[in-house]
Amino acid sequence: MISYARQTQEEQPDAALPPVEEHIAPAPRVSVQAFCETVETAAAVQSAGEDRRLGKAHLKIQMGGMAAAIEAYRSAPTPNVIVLESDGRNDLLGGLDHLATVCDAGTRVVVIGRINDVMLYRELVRRGVSDYVLAPVGAIDVVRSICNLFSAPEAKAVGRIIAVVGAKGGVGASTISHNVAWAIARDLAMDAVVADLDLAFGTAGLDYNQDPPQGIADAVFSPDRVDTAFIDRLLSKCTDHLSLLAAPATLDRVYDFGTDAFDSVFDTLRSTMPCIVLDIPHQWSGWTKRALIGADDILIVAAPDLANLRNTKNLFDLLKAARPNDRPPLYCLNQVGVPKRPEIAAAEFAKAIESQPIVSIPFEPQIFGSAANNGQMIAEISANHKSIEMFLQIAQRLTGRSETKKQKSSLLSPLIDKLRGK
Repeated sequence: MISYARQTQEEQPDAALPPVEEHIAPAPRVSVQAFCETVETAAAVQSAGEDRRLGKAHLKIQMGGMAAAIEAYRSAPTPNVIVLESDGRNDLLGGLDHLATVCDAGTRVVVIGRINDVMLYRELVRRGVSDYVLAPVGAIDVVRSICNLFSAPEAKAVGRIIAVVGAKGGVGASTISHNVAWAIARDLAMDAVVADLDLAFGTAGLDYNQDPPQGIADAVFSPDRVDTAFIDRLLSKCTDHLSLLAAPATLDRVYDFGTDAFDSVFDTLRSTMPCIVLDIPHQWSGWTKRALIGADDILIVAAPDLANLRNTKNLFDLLKAARPNDRPPLYCLNQVGVPKRPEIAAAEFAKAIESQPIVSIPFEPQIFGSAANNGQMIAEISANHKSIEMFLQIAQRLTGRSETKKQKSSLLSPLIDKLRGK
């Protein structure tokens, strides 16, 4: 039974191990109607409807449970998803049989009940119920149940969006995002794409030594053409596992966008790539706010000074309020140890934010400047540099994955590498 497999962190056998980070893919544009019997469940469903992952769903809540649902659909079409709360076995099964006579084909049903019984669960499955959730439920339980209806194992995987933003201009957020994406692709062996959203001044093309004729601007300014094939033509391949959706970085037009301008691009990328890294520019607008709130995970890059501390705190507060069912944003400190510059210590920074930074990346202008000017990643400049391990650590925290073990090299490896180079 589903409820048996859903253990809380306290129930896990080894409390010393960190909990596995759950990834719930967002639901598509669907209609959902919930028929609740208790105000507690109605409140949980209402809170779920405000979650970012149900942002595209149209949710309606009514009281009255099964009886209200049967009465409602006698003369009205059923939605994509019906959520039913019930507290009895006989009434539940009989009610579902009655509901089936007025329910449209293809409608999915989620039942919230209080009986934890495998025989009941089998009966519900036999009657075509999509999910059974034990009450009392929280908002995240409702979100998980509805979203999982559209991301079943046999369905096409939905990609994970990671947003990287600087707390202040010039803190190196783009450099961090590009190197983290490189670690995701190289060390975690995940197919990933970097979307450079700074259309006027983006540096991803320079950092990856790419100069594609097309990029993300072509998609944003032609939303009606956006589909998998169109996006695929715009991608520039950096490595076997890493692609780039480059910014034009030109000033021949003004890049003023509506709040939902990038929605179709992100939706299409989700359907084609396991991991999407958004390099978000340091500006505050409707679409940047929407991109941050809608991401699966967020990394804020900050320098250790007062302005960065204030901005990081503001971002944390806003994002935690807007994403109550997600884990808080992550952040790292960058450019730590600039000579003769007064800095806020990492411990003081963490105390104000009420969260520890993932890593503190030291200020090393020589290697970072060389990488930027040569169009290379830090790993390409110096394979053993200490920051590479930090980028990998960030990548692992953001994706929830561990490093892929590399195959042992054979005696012929140097020769094969030379032949490949030729």
